[in-house]
Amino acid sequence: MLIYFGFCSFAGAQNIGKNCFKTGADRPELYLPLLKNKSVAVVTNQTGLLQDKTFLVDFLIKNGVTVKTIFAPEHGFRGEAGAGETVKNGVDSKTGIPVISLYGSNKKPKAEQLRGIDIILFDIQDVGVRFYTYISTLTYVMEAAAENNTEVIVLDRPNPHDGYIDGPVLKDPWKSFVGMHNVPVVYGLTIGEYGKMVNGERWLKDGIQADYTLIPMQNYHKKQRYEISAAPSPNLPNAAAINLYPSLCFFEGTQVSVGRGTELPFQIYGSPWTKNLPYTFTPHPTAGAKNPFLNGKLCYGENLSGSTDDLRAINLTWLLNAFNNYENPRQDFFLKNLFFDKLAGTDDLRKQILAGKTESEIRKSWANDLKDFQKIREKYMIYDD
Repeated sequence: MLIYFGFCSFAGAQNIGKNCFKTGADRPELYLPLLKNKSVAVVTNQTGLLQDKTFLVDFLIKNGVTVKTIFAPEHGFRGEAGAGETVKNGVDSKTGIPVISLYGSNKKPKAEQLRGIDIILFDIQDVGVRFYTYISTLTYVMEAAAENNTEVIVLDRPNPHDGYIDGPVLKDPWKSFVGMHNVPVVYGLTIGEYGKMVNGERWLKDGIQADYTLIPMQNYHKKQRYEISAAPSPNLPNAAAINLYPSLCFFEGTQVSVGRGTELPFQIYGSPWTKNLPYTFTPHPTAGAKNPFLNGKLCYGENLSGSTDDLRAINLTWLLNAFNNYENPRQDFFLKNLFFDKLAGTDDLRKQILAGKTESEIRKSWANDLKDFQKIREKYMIYDD
């Protein structure tokens, strides 16, 4: 069963002290002294909340921190933009601080945008999956910081897919913004640990390294599941969607919908060409999916929203089931732009599916690469596993 262990109450946090779980953001005694008399840029979104639901930027200003700029990732500063939707520059209406998009004309802060900035403070709730783009944003932020002699401080948060690794390891020809590094789909590191790995392995451009500080969580364990502060993006609205995401996101490279434009995004799947499957739905425009895939078309598939399994591995059953029930020519199951290969990080998975390989056979093909990655992962873990 998927269980999220809640944070202790705000008053309890003071009373229980070191026995209480806290995110990096809820340990201001560790990072406020580092920000004193500094000009700060903050990379955050709607998930940048303290335990009492105070927004990080508001908390910083209240405590005398000079916040010059807010950088916004995919889905925007308030987390309202759909996947792939351009995020525009603007001004935060509450604070008057300029908001610069890192998911528009540039995904990496420009030198002029960092002029006069001493520290970039990064606080975003990630989901621990390679093709979720917040780790790519962190990489570009670190790279820009290293090039412009700016420090990076990451406030760490839980990874809802921590404690295990799974999936194909990305190969160089398929590097993109949905996969920048040679890691598996599920890599088993918090976002703060991931940044340490990028820095330590010299994966930034030309092998440069950032001045990188990680503010760790308190009493975090990699195999426990924790409540998260807010939905990380519009189409991951709850724990069920996040739990299923590593398994279902492969459908984004196929003729199958994952429920964008419904009330159950990433909790259902289906297409007009899988009529043997029992569940039906029809995507329509929503706030988080203004033009959803297969908009207005009746889709046949499965409803997984009632699943209570805490998945500790990618489930390929659903992908293979949809493929095997696909009524059009099998080679048309995958989108012609081969976005599926970018998600997989290799063309092997697509070829294995077309060749009729079983889930067991496919999993065996990942085994050696996962063992090699585990050796890298172990160097950067700072929490009990």
